[in-house]
Amino acid sequence: MSHAIIASIYEAKLIAWNAARPEKLKIVFENTAYTPAEGETYLRAFTIPGDTASNTLSGDHRLYTGVFQVSIIAPAGSGKTKTNPIVAELTSLFPLYAQDTKAALTVVTMSPVDPGPGITGDSAYTVPVSFLYRADTN
Repeated sequence: MSHAIIASIYEAKLIAWNAARPEKLKIVFENTAYTPAEGETYLRAFTIPGDTASNTLSGDHRLYTGVFQVSIIAPAGSGKTKTNPIVAELTSLFPLYAQDTKAALTVVTMSPVDPGPGITGDSAYTVPVSFLYRADTN
């Protein structure tokens, strides 16, 4: 259940950031179909949960780790002019060691936001942007 709470924390943060942007982007979350408009830049966001661990002999501790990834999908051939500014905004949105809390669960951004290599397809250019997270409960 806590991985679901973590996903909802980061998704809400992404939605609020997008609502404040002058140029809104479509955000597509896990298990949601979407067909972009011609020339549209949009985001796909999801969590990649890691194993849940316990670091106490009594078993009262839970450690939740994983990756939150936002893929920026721009039209093929548009270069990095559409993706680089969004990468910079996401880097500011999810600063290193930021703590976000919901339902008594605090999740921490454990690595800097890191863009992966761009992936060029026939009609789209995708830049995956991700960071590690961690949450501990007792």
